[in-house]
Amino acid sequence: MHTRLVTGCLLAFASTPAWSTDAPAPLQLEWDARARHEQVDNDAFARDARADTLRLRLGLRAMFGGGFGGYLEGAGVAAAGGHYDSGANGHGQYPVITDPRGSELNQAYLTWQGSTFGAIAGRQRLLFDNQRWIGNVGWRQHEQTFDAVTLQWAPTADWTVRYAWLGKVHRVAGRDARNVLARERKLDTHLLNAGVRHGRQQWSGYAYLHEDRDLATASSATYGVRWSGKPVADGFGWTLEAAHQVDYANNPQRFAHDYWLAEPAWTLHGITGRLGWEHLGGNGRHALQTPLATLHAFNGWDDQFTVTPAGGLEDRYAAVNGAFGPQARFGWTLAWHDFHADHGNRYGSEWDGSLGYAFSPTLNGLLKLASYQADGFGRDDTKLWLQVEWKGVHALR
Repeated sequence: MHTRLVTGCLLAFASTPAWSTDAPAPLQLEWDARARHEQVDNDAFARDARADTLRLRLGLRAMFGGGFGGYLEGAGVAAAGGHYDSGANGHGQYPVITDPRGSELNQAYLTWQGSTFGAIAGRQRLLFDNQRWIGNVGWRQHEQTFDAVTLQWAPTADWTVRYAWLGKVHRVAGRDARNVLARERKLDTHLLNAGVRHGRQQWSGYAYLHEDRDLATASSATYGVRWSGKPVADGFGWTLEAAHQVDYANNPQRFAHDYWLAEPAWTLHGITGRLGWEHLGGNGRHALQTPLATLHAFNGWDDQFTVTPAGGLEDRYAAVNGAFGPQARFGWTLAWHDFHADHGNRYGSEWDGSLGYAFSPTLNGLLKLASYQADGFGRDDTKLWLQVEWKGVHALR
């Protein structure tokens, strides 16, 4: 599902921006605590999975003066019981819930920010556009971060040019995952993204040259453009995107695949409806992939298509979301997906729904459900989440 829809309804989704015009205190403590219950009923398993996890991130942000600053953040995940396959605990008799126990250094970087130019060097969170290609997988308890150098140039208020070199990706399966490639990957990846805003419209163009030094078949070059518009209040909005992906660097395969997205939307009295058609090309042997994306935000919350099938994927969906109650503290979403291969074979369909509540600006609750009905791909699968998240910032001096 389109990330703008997801971030609009998941009140507990946290994504601290890497670049900010705000002036934080010289030294401040930041935290993000998230408790979650997740259940999975998959027809391929005799047992259902249940995971009760608690994630805590603690960060220390410092401003040194002269535009220089730094950030250090640790993260830990605790779990009650072991009735799920975390990818690290060896409980393969249960469905997978990729929230393993463990602690890690989540972010550690130095920054410099001038009037129009900025730089970040170190382990960091990266969010590009709607995170379809580059994101932090913020839904999982461990997040995806990168050892990277990021540069940003904003010559005017409307123009932004970002470049990033990635040396390593730390993945959401954690450092103890049984599959070594699911822990982290060595990269030599170059990301270039240029965007411009004009009124309610935004354009961006990108070139993502991704070299995976641990898994050569994951290397690719992706070139694309994106155009979106949103109404001031009620009215018509849209997103159009097209991209082309080819083999790159050390990849021994040869391929060329197309991507496109068309998503018209209409907002009336605070309720937004969307129709979408997303295409990820495939030829039966290989398909377009988005290995650094925030995958949970797209193609249904049940996560059936985090790896694009060799036959490609077409996701045709309809969704509606809005808010209600005192101060619009309740947020809700309902969505339906119809999944097909690039050349017409049907995979299945899915219903998704969520209800969130903002107890305060820093405390949010969420009830969320996804139900996938297989028709040629995978098995029937239903997932339920109950979640509470508390985030905050405290100035130390």
